[in-house]
Amino acid sequence: MSYHTTQQFYSRRQTAWNRNQNTVAFVSSVKLGPVSHTVLVALMVTVLGLVYLTQATRATAYDYEAQRIDSQIAELETKKTELEIENARLTALENVRSSNVAKAMTKPASVNYVR
Repeated sequence: MSYHTTQQFYSRRQTAWNRNQNTVAFVSSVKLGPVSHTVLVALMVTVLGLVYLTQATRATAYDYEAQRIDSQIAELETKKTELEIENARLTALENVRSSNVAKAMTKPASVNYVR
């Protein structure tokens, strides 16, 4: 008894697949409709908007902090200038009192005021 089978040979190159290509495609069992897709897109846009607002708020907070520090620096510079002026005025008075010219002066015997 002899068995004879008729089988055709198909070359690998005749198929639609190439080397290193999967022959099985993944099909998800979860199907989403157009409303679900719209809701998901809206949620993603909302999340991205919140991330953007968080970053913008953080930058604004840094700007307020920098502005506060700048105003404090300006205030301290003004105080420094006022103290330098007062120091110069007080030092000048002490220099005048301790100068040789001031030491050589005498006190008047009587003082008359003009009215």
